[in-house]
Amino acid sequence: MKIKRCAWAVNERSIPYHDEEWGVPVHDDRLLFEFLILEGAQAGLSWDTVLKKRDHYRKVFANFDPVKVARFKLEKIEQLILDPGIIRNRLKVESAVSNAKAFLKIQKEFDSFDSFIWGFVEGKPIRNKWKSLKEIPATTALSDTISKDLKKRGFRFVGSTILYAFMQAVGMVNDHETSCFRYKQIK
Repeated sequence: MKIKRCAWAVNERSIPYHDEEWGVPVHDDRLLFEFLILEGAQAGLSWDTVLKKRDHYRKVFANFDPVKVARFKLEKIEQLILDPGIIRNRLKVESAVSNAKAFLKIQKEFDSFDSFIWGFVEGKPIRNKWKSLKEIPATTALSDTISKDLKKRGFRFVGSTILYAFMQAVGMVNDHETSCFRYKQIK
């Protein structure tokens, strides 16, 4: 019997990502930072492009340690912009560094980024009931709210669409299609 997955899980990268990671609630600050940076890097591109480059991103972005990324200087940024293993967009690379600094401020204020971000959903994932990919919105009122809050705190590349993709990735919302085998598994 064939396993039923969400319609977007179609290749050797997206299937394991879908089956093992997407939509699973994340409470580890390092991993939350990773997803925030990768979702911003993905803007205007396919997630598959990011998945292809994810391991290299981890290598050159200090395994997404926000303390280390916040210390990146201009020389490091220039090196990254020339690195074909990542998405070489100056604004996206620079935003990773400034977002790391803003991330650290939130950790200091709320004890963790996890406490801050999950506070928007009262610590529990929103469980949607989408039957097909075309029903799933690109943004919601909540992603609009979080996006505005993060922008006020100095984050960049955190528009509402990016934020909703982030919320899906880290399990703040369960947007697996109801017919997908992961829908019932992720609580």
